[in-house]
Amino acid sequence: MTALPVSTVPNPNEAPVLRWGILGPGWIADRFAESLAKNSTQQVVAVASRSGDRAAEFAGHHSLPTSYGSYGALLADPDIDIVYIATPHTEHHTNALASIAAGKHVLVEKPLAVDASRAAEIGAAGAEAGVFVGEAMWTKFLPKFDVLRQIVDNGVLGPIRTVLVDHGEYFTTDHRIYDPALAGGPLLDLGTYDASFVHAVLGVPESIIAVGQPANDELNGQVSAVLSHTGGNHSVMNTTILSNTPTSATICGRDGTLTIEGPFFMPGSFTVTLRSGEKLEYREDKGVQVDGLHYAAVDAARAIGEGRLESSVHTIEDAVQTLAIIDAIRRQLGITDGPFAR
Repeated sequence: MTALPVSTVPNPNEAPVLRWGILGPGWIADRFAESLAKNSTQQVVAVASRSGDRAAEFAGHHSLPTSYGSYGALLADPDIDIVYIATPHTEHHTNALASIAAGKHVLVEKPLAVDASRAAEIGAAGAEAGVFVGEAMWTKFLPKFDVLRQIVDNGVLGPIRTVLVDHGEYFTTDHRIYDPALAGGPLLDLGTYDASFVHAVLGVPESIIAVGQPANDELNGQVSAVLSHTGGNHSVMNTTILSNTPTSATICGRDGTLTIEGPFFMPGSFTVTLRSGEKLEYREDKGVQVDGLHYAAVDAARAIGEGRLESSVHTIEDAVQTLAIIDAIRRQLGITDGPFAR
């Protein structure tokens, strides 16, 4: 092999332009709006918050023409084509169903819901209403992951036997990730990246063995899991809010190994080392959310323009199956109450 494949991700500026409304003017919404303005022709035209002042402040910062002091007011706006839901995890299900009922296309910040069953309900509601529903698992839409998929699909690494993936960040106890009422802990914030990566490479696991470490009396702080997939192939994932970890990922096949330097889930480089000793590098500047969140939005715009109700890069079933992995881990750790109870 003399060269890696090139990205086939289309030019973001060539997608149909949609008018976006944002529910929830928080940290990720701020970066989403900035990413769309910087890297695409998509138009964010309104924002809504339960606080009118907060919405107005966000609108002023991003030069948006409209702000609303309620979610319902934004959903009633006929000039909005699609809603980006950036509220806390625990509100995704309710907000997505309300947006769908209002006839809006929706792109929900990951995770799509707090569990697989609620995520499936969102997908089913969108299909019945004939509107697009997507989960903004932004990593999967990055150009480097398009190249990675080609490498795996083309058999460059041979049969994949092992996947190793890690995402840990240290958080102080005043961060919302420590709030049990908001489905805190590492799994839904950081572990979704791990579970999605494992699922994308090796598919649905046949069995999972997980162990956890508490952060305090109310919350899990760290999870490690070994997953067994078809043919006995293994994946190993770790996620924690108790320390900073390498945040790297490795795909190991019979004929080669693909290593993504940390943070694996953001724009950046990776290396393919073949069994012969030959090394090939995918080179890309390191980036952060502002450099990549627009790809999921542009993919949604393209799908809607083509009359599709979900992404071909990251389907609703992908989102549901990723959450099913997290559900299984959570059950093993006894995390079944609070926002996870039904």
